[in-house]
Amino acid sequence: MPKQPHAKLSIYVALASNLAIAVTKFVAAALTGSSAMLSEGIHSLVDTANELLLLYGMKRAARPPDNTHPFGYGRELYFWSFIVALMVLALGAAASFYEGINHVLHPEPMRNPLLNYVVLAASFGFEGVSWWVALKAFRATMGRQGYLDAFRTSKDPTTFTVLFEDTAALLGVLIATAGIAAAHALDAPRLDGVASIGIGIVLLVSSLLLARETKGLLIGESAHPRVRDSILRIAREDPGVRTANGVLTIHMGVSQVVAALSVEFQDALNTTQIETCVNRIEAAIKHAQPDITLLFVKPQSAETWRRRIEQSAAASDQARDTA
Repeated sequence: MPKQPHAKLSIYVALASNLAIAVTKFVAAALTGSSAMLSEGIHSLVDTANELLLLYGMKRAARPPDNTHPFGYGRELYFWSFIVALMVLALGAAASFYEGINHVLHPEPMRNPLLNYVVLAASFGFEGVSWWVALKAFRATMGRQGYLDAFRTSKDPTTFTVLFEDTAALLGVLIATAGIAAAHALDAPRLDGVASIGIGIVLLVSSLLLARETKGLLIGESAHPRVRDSILRIAREDPGVRTANGVLTIHMGVSQVVAALSVEFQDALNTTQIETCVNRIEAAIKHAQPDITLLFVKPQSAETWRRRIEQSAAASDQARDTA
């Protein structure tokens, strides 16, 4: 799997900042008794674990293909990214909800609120730096797409996962600050617990969005339409091809795409010439699209291709109706 320097840098920066912030927040929570600060500490601790899992997933995904996994291990990164999304939900959100509800039901006066403000201000600064690095890494993969489209079409979960985590962290700091300030100014410690619940909601929404996207990658998503269009264009331009019927693609990793191309060759070609044509098409496609790690070319008439695509669509519709 190709190296991902921008993604790795954003993960390392987030890992270092989250670890330092988590320790500071836990100390502040112990000294002040703030529920929101404790939730923020849990949030940062979970984010630290998430970065470690992403780095582990990147290392596992970089292993070369073998007899057991002939298409490589690229999807290991998708699996661990999905685990990260579940961790945010199961650990971060659940702990924040529990702590917030408990503090609302059993409020305790806050001690030394000034310490909370200092820690939150420092946290916002560190998280802001991490967020900026993650944003730059995500922008490097966007091209001309908007942010929402880039998120939906991205095949690299490391970039958008870290960006989502840091965005949620910044929102969490703002919510914690508002809750602590309100609890202090109004002498209403329950508002500190309400802020903790708000942090849990932010984590819940973030985790659901991440889980939805990483689930799609884990199950298997097709390559970007421009990749499919490029494959068909190259095949159609080859003199040995009468028609390029269509192509099916699937991502096996961030930069690992397997493609199956249906073409109809010129009738005058013999077996040796067809083989030469296939080799020529494969070389041209891999040169234009380096992410294509495997290409299968199937001789097939346009009519047979259309019939099988229609049968596949009908089977999918029937399965949806049955479900």
